[in-house]
Amino acid sequence: MTEGTARNRILVVDDEASMRELLVIMLRREGYHVEEAEDGGVALKKLQSDTFDLIISDIKMPRVTGIELLRRIREQDLDIVVMMITAFSTTEEAVEAMKLGAYDYITKPFKNDEIRLVVRNALERSRLSHENRSLKKALGQKFSFDNLVGKSPAMKRLYSLIERVAQSQVSVLVTGESGTGKELVARAIHFNSDRKEAPFVAINCGAIPENLIESELFGHEKGAFTGADQRKEGLFETANGGTLFLDEIGELPTMMQVKLLRVLQEREFRRVGGTRDLPLDIRLVSATNKDFEEEVREGRFREDLFYRLNVVRVELPPLSERREDIPLLLNHFYKKLTGEQHLPISGDALQRLLDYDWPGNIRELENLVERCLVLGWQKELTVDCLPTQFVGSQLGMQAVLQDIPDEGIDLENYLGDIEKTLLLSALDKSRGVRKQAAKLLGISFRSIRYRLAKYDLGEDDDA
Repeated sequence: MTEGTARNRILVVDDEASMRELLVIMLRREGYHVEEAEDGGVALKKLQSDTFDLIISDIKMPRVTGIELLRRIREQDLDIVVMMITAFSTTEEAVEAMKLGAYDYITKPFKNDEIRLVVRNALERSRLSHENRSLKKALGQKFSFDNLVGKSPAMKRLYSLIERVAQSQVSVLVTGESGTGKELVARAIHFNSDRKEAPFVAINCGAIPENLIESELFGHEKGAFTGADQRKEGLFETANGGTLFLDEIGELPTMMQVKLLRVLQEREFRRVGGTRDLPLDIRLVSATNKDFEEEVREGRFREDLFYRLNVVRVELPPLSERREDIPLLLNHFYKKLTGEQHLPISGDALQRLLDYDWPGNIRELENLVERCLVLGWQKELTVDCLPTQFVGSQLGMQAVLQDIPDEGIDLENYLGDIEKTLLLSALDKSRGVRKQAAKLLGISFRSIRYRLAKYDLGEDDDA
């Protein structure tokens, strides 16, 4: 049995019982799940209650013919690959079937090996089609407006702007601090536009060596330079018809700024080493965390290119300016990482998060939730789970305590709080590696295991 074929369901439709029997026996031996119908009418009834990956149908049948069956399948928008069989020397009806969307046709008499090969290819086509639709559906959900989390006034203005911009074809410049979600916004623009069925291609301009970026963007011809042993398609070509996202556009070298400007003006490009210009149809979205006006004034970025990119600007607010969205974001990342709906968090811990400045923005918040889960937090996110930047001020107050207040102190709890803070600080600095944290604190590995267990600060994972 061919591996994986047991999942494939095939319906054989033919008014000749001997032909049905031949195909059913042969295909079942290949490991497929096969059912049969004596004409198109019976097949349509089966399709009302069952699903199939492939239909193999004769063209000439009484009552409902193979052509009519194919037409009805397409009218109902059923997601099935259809293959036709004809016993006649003329191929006119087979050609008509192909125009209606049949995958292929075979003329009787046929060889068994021929049927096996065509069926295998047809099922592969069905599998790829299913995967493509599933991927597009997943991407559409992942990058829809629903995934942009927040109900603050700043986010509501952002949603409104993205919705209007997505329906246009103008270039968009997304600005904001690192970690604010600029690529997520670029994807939301693409997947809510009329280009959503076409490719979305992203590139970080600061992550590619200067001597390679032209080839990465425009591609190259065979022999264009040493090592170019074959033609390579560039990212502009890959994104043709869709959206190209140029992240960290401010890192683009000056020579490439000139070439990008020409491409945007002429709507065509040329591969490195090529001799002809290729037409280009893309939506360009670029992003930067730099002060672009300052970059232009200082001569580090071309003013004419800046105006080409900055037709519509989408400015992302830092997390410190939308603190009311922090509880929503916490729940969002908790659900993303665990599948659970609501994050349990103590009031003290939440207040610490609301008071924090978040220099790393949303990316830092997501990393925090992941860190707490890795270090063993399960039932509730408390102050004990938080890194030193959230509890450091508390430690500082404890460290300067030089006199006992009139009401007294609880020495055990006071020292325990200091010990927990130092343990968490060492774990944070060592990225959760307990042996390294123990070394930072000048204690043995056995001692740090005991102390972590004493304060219920997570399971041991590096013994």
